[in-house]
Amino acid sequence: MRNEILLILSLVFIFGCTLPAYKFFGKSGLYCMTAAVTVLANIEVLLMVKAFGMEQTLGNVLFASTFLITDILSENEGKKAANRAVTIGIISSLFFVIISQSWLLYTPSESDWASSSFHTIFEATPRIIAASVIVYAVSQRFDVWLYHKWWGFTERKLGNRRAGLWLRNNGSTLISQLINSVLYNVLAFAGTYSTGTLITICLSTYLIYVFTSLLDTPVVYIARRMKKKEETESLAA
Repeated sequence: MRNEILLILSLVFIFGCTLPAYKFFGKSGLYCMTAAVTVLANIEVLLMVKAFGMEQTLGNVLFASTFLITDILSENEGKKAANRAVTIGIISSLFFVIISQSWLLYTPSESDWASSSFHTIFEATPRIIAASVIVYAVSQRFDVWLYHKWWGFTERKLGNRRAGLWLRNNGSTLISQLINSVLYNVLAFAGTYSTGTLITICLSTYLIYVFTSLLDTPVVYIARRMKKKEETESLAA
């Protein structure tokens, strides 16, 4: 149960960090989180674990948090702010891969003890990052676009711009993460794992995304309430 407990704690911690980041730093706080989680996810995804009866790569919770961030920005700050977070994530990933690959060009000294480990980890990074950047850009742009399409739909059907948050949040994220799960795992790991293992990874990744998508909805509601409270206090002042 150790892996399961760690995954649950990671989910609570990472999702929980979005709220204070947004409360104290606004959009800038979520932009900073986007940069951090995209870099960390591209490292963590190299680890394979077994949890909840499935083989899976790590990084899923970190990747899922990027969808949470863009949904909060879409809901409270608008489409432009959400797309800016996506751009920041892409730039952060590219910056990371350039810097990490430069580390491998150095000739280590005789007393070095870390170089071989760096090569083991980061020699696999270019393909992972290339897949990540491509899929991240596609799935996140699609998520922002679909979120606002759902928003138009809920506003027309319900006659209230604020109603239907749960539908646009889950309707956009679940479809976008299906695209993310299949494209990323095929581009990153085809030929590295057997077909059976690759299918298992895709399924387990998406099942985790379904679970995290359902859990991130309350966080988006809380973030919207925070924004409304801030606006009310600003008007009162």
